[in-house]
Amino acid sequence: MARRDPQTLDQLLPRVLARLAEQSGKGRALAPVWNATVGPHISKHSRPHSLEGGTLVVTVASAEWAHTLSRQQSSLLEQLNSRLGAGSVSALVFRLD
Repeated sequence: MARRDPQTLDQLLPRVLARLAEQSGKGRALAPVWNATVGPHISKHSRPHSLEGGTLVVTVASAEWAHTLSRQQSSLLEQLNSRLGAGSVSALVFRLD
């Protein structure tokens, strides 16, 4: 069996959180990854709620935030999957909190 190079906690944690969120359906476990992906300004107005079947439901503070984040969906998916592992999140749904 081939040995892998050691990985840092920063590299391992997002994938562990993604697996936990998918198994439990509770996307809140992805909050640290979401916050790191979108930054502090957006994370003040949105948070992951659930993850089922690859769809991440994100609660947002207003319809304006839902619209803004919907326009950024493809970029957000790319960034999330680069942190969580390819195909971890296939779609984003934004709903009012």
